[in-house]
Amino acid sequence: MAIKLFVTGGTFDKEYNELNGQLFFKDSQIHEILKLGRCRLDLNVTTLMLMDSLDMTDEHRNIILESCQKSEENKIVISHGTDTMTETAKFLSEKIPGKTVVITGAMIPYKFGSSDGLFNMGSALAFVQSLPAGIYIAMNGRYYDWNNCKKNKQTGFFEELG
Repeated sequence: MAIKLFVTGGTFDKEYNELNGQLFFKDSQIHEILKLGRCRLDLNVTTLMLMDSLDMTDEHRNIILESCQKSEENKIVISHGTDTMTETAKFLSEKIPGKTVVITGAMIPYKFGSSDGLFNMGSALAFVQSLPAGIYIAMNGRYYDWNNCKKNKQTGFFEELG
């Protein structure tokens, strides 16, 4: 069965405006990332939104939840901004039984050329195929139970709680 990939934006998809120095969203970079990674998986990609996760509300999270619930696929990867991916994971927890959901992101935009996004997406796609049903976060080559990690804003890495 195919893997569902929901795109929500985050640093993965940000681009840099050279004129004003701001980051913005134009299109998702996910297809380019998958092509560069030579992905051979059967993926069903849907863009739900392109936004910074700091701007995400429960209304946006409900779109993600309903999309996961309605998905025919039981293996789901969500590209997401790193600042609030744990909040989205909590929102989804216990509401998507029987499916494996892996949320991933990037600390550096793909368009910058030195992004961790390619590695994180590859890891998330591998983890979604091997983990049991549940909600997980995949960053920096590791996966975490949704309720046992946080973003360390000093180091720029995700880590286990406690």
